[in-house]
Amino acid sequence: MNEPSFDSKSFLASLTEAPGVYRMLAADGGVLYVGKAKNLKKRVSSYFNKSGHSSRIALMLQQVAGMETTATRSEAEALILENTLIKKLKPKYNILFRDDKSYAYIALSSGAFPRLFFHRGAFEKKSRYFGPFPSGLAVKEGIHLIQKTFLLRTCEEAVFAHRLRPCMLYQIQRCKAPCVGLVSAGAYAADVRLAELFLKGKHGEVIEKLTQQMEAESAALRFEQAAALRDQIKALQAVLHRQYVSSTKDADVDIVVAVVERGELCVNLAMVRGGLHLGDRAHFPQSELEASPEEGLAAFLEQHYVEQDAPPRLILDPWPLDDLPESLPGSAARNEMERAWVDMALNNARLALTARRQNRTRASGRLEALRAALDLPELPRRIECFDISHTMGEGTVASCVVCVDGAMKKSDYRRFNIEGITPGDDYAAMRQALTRRYEKVGAGSTAECAAAPDLVLIDGGKGQHGVAREVFAELGLSNLASIGVAKGDARKPGLETLFVHGRAKPLELAMDNAGFHLIQEIRDEAHRFAIVGHRARRAKLRGRSALEDVVGIGPTRRRNLLAQFGGLDGVKAATVEDLCRVPGISRKLAEDIYRQLH
Repeated sequence: MNEPSFDSKSFLASLTEAPGVYRMLAADGGVLYVGKAKNLKKRVSSYFNKSGHSSRIALMLQQVAGMETTATRSEAEALILENTLIKKLKPKYNILFRDDKSYAYIALSSGAFPRLFFHRGAFEKKSRYFGPFPSGLAVKEGIHLIQKTFLLRTCEEAVFAHRLRPCMLYQIQRCKAPCVGLVSAGAYAADVRLAELFLKGKHGEVIEKLTQQMEAESAALRFEQAAALRDQIKALQAVLHRQYVSSTKDADVDIVVAVVERGELCVNLAMVRGGLHLGDRAHFPQSELEASPEEGLAAFLEQHYVEQDAPPRLILDPWPLDDLPESLPGSAARNEMERAWVDMALNNARLALTARRQNRTRASGRLEALRAALDLPELPRRIECFDISHTMGEGTVASCVVCVDGAMKKSDYRRFNIEGITPGDDYAAMRQALTRRYEKVGAGSTAECAAAPDLVLIDGGKGQHGVAREVFAELGLSNLASIGVAKGDARKPGLETLFVHGRAKPLELAMDNAGFHLIQEIRDEAHRFAIVGHRARRAKLRGRSALEDVVGIGPTRRRNLLAQFGGLDGVKAATVEDLCRVPGISRKLAEDIYRQLH
């Protein structure tokens, strides 16, 4: 095979020195790589006029048949355009990081009496957002502290608008009851301003302002108000003096490190806000490209800080970086505390790599066991599973969960609100869900959402599986492998019967079969995902909270939970251990709540 012919000298001779983005193209026109440059001529020349490239770059250059460039007005514009093109085109040789789970934020709504709440996902224009935080736990702790200190409301808008008397949060001094006019809009706004300063990491300024207010109230002989401010100051100082890994200053810093072990790359991001270490989060590239720690770190920084605001300082390892954008304030650790932060982030990155390798080995073994049990020609790398959930025909929801290479891929999950069928007709519900999911696949669509699975699991017996085969035949997808997973006697796990397409007799695998365990795990996840969707839809139709369906949760415990975690989203993000810490919530009840919401 002849290597692509690219006349780099002619191309470079006419190339501008402006900032911009360059695209390296293969012989078939596909994009191999997208990069940005402060000086296009200088950057692109470095590929063709220098030696010593990494094996990844050297292999890429052998395939370059053409190049395209786009000049921009600044390096910052080039960075944004590069990030957009990488995510859209997914070039083979770019290191593209994936992160299925969005970051968590603390948010304040608009209006005269803003609401404090937990948030994930897209922003709304009218609300203010503070973060991101590396975990839901860090957000919940922040909400709890702010609620306790500044007494901001956390109730939903519908509840706030219809209160006739203060709720229990007022009684336990977690809210000033703006719902019934027990605090003026001006006084509440002052508390909101202090909370915003605190969320921005200006802890010292908040304590100073509260101290000034306390002294003013005391001088005016308003001792009750002075005492309340004194309690606020004590609450803040108690938290700020807790045994966090912390600096001596109110620092806002991100520690970003990259580690490569056995050819695998992990970039770990740790966050310090207001001098408090909030935790860290490991990131892995989408494809297994060979890359050095420097290349991986540079790629992550360019992608992450286009969508997230960078703090005043970035502590990076390895350092220095040749490709660090000028707009990012990067440096090495400068003192013992910062070196401790880096060491901790590096250790957590190595632990994440080890855990990932172990999970991959386990997943590979389960896929091979399933392939052998079903006598499939290849490993079923993409498995999709469907389940139906409703209550006496009400609020019917179908779930589709996806397992890729033995691991659940939540970003590809889908739910289908089932309409226009006889209530309780599970066959019709399954037919509608499968048709909606696979009609684009059958039409030959190349869209990412129309990826064809290697195996389809149907949570149901012979009848449900028969419906699935009818749908596949109608859509021209009779080649799809599928299994109906029927529950065993007394619906006891481990006694399931498998109706495999192409086999005359049902299949029963041994309980210790690794492939059978994978089927159970995927089927259980589809069941969970369907139930959560159904309960949410039913609650919306009935105007109820999902907590009302938990036996043992009455109005008082429900208010305690919502108060403790800053709303229903916070309760959903809580672990069983978190829920156990709420007064009146036993471990069994905490487990029931967790199951109900997940």
